[in-house]
Amino acid sequence: MAGHEDGSPAPAPGAPLPRVLCDTTGLLALGDDAAAGALWRLAEPGRQLDANVVRVPAAGRVGTHTEPDLDVLLLVLDGGASLVCSDGDLPLRPGVLTWLPHGSARGVVAGPDGVTYLTVHRRRPGMRVQPSGAADRLRPGGA
Repeated sequence: MAGHEDGSPAPAPGAPLPRVLCDTTGLLALGDDAAAGALWRLAEPGRQLDANVVRVPAAGRVGTHTEPDLDVLLLVLDGGASLVCSDGDLPLRPGVLTWLPHGSARGVVAGPDGVTYLTVHRRRPGMRVQPSGAADRLRPGGA
């Protein structure tokens, strides 16, 4: 098995190859004509990550929620927003990379031009069997 110049082993035959998946400048060129929601999703088979490019229109919002299982990286590509956190709002502008740790409460409120951002996180775990009554926490006033 041949290796690389740095001494690391060569990839196994049939190993996946790095490749360009999306040119976000094309997505950003859609501007205000872009539909709200996910403009692009990572969908390669066998991946360990999930990633999305999301557009929230002017004054739109992603409601405050808590992600119990996954840390998320959020990178603003275009526009601006406020990240709503339990300790106050944080301004988001193009180029700002934000860590959203699992267990933290967060929401996004788009600014007057809307916001487009990339999120990256571990691939979501499969469905889990929950103890009876676990769904009660999802209802208003739930624990």
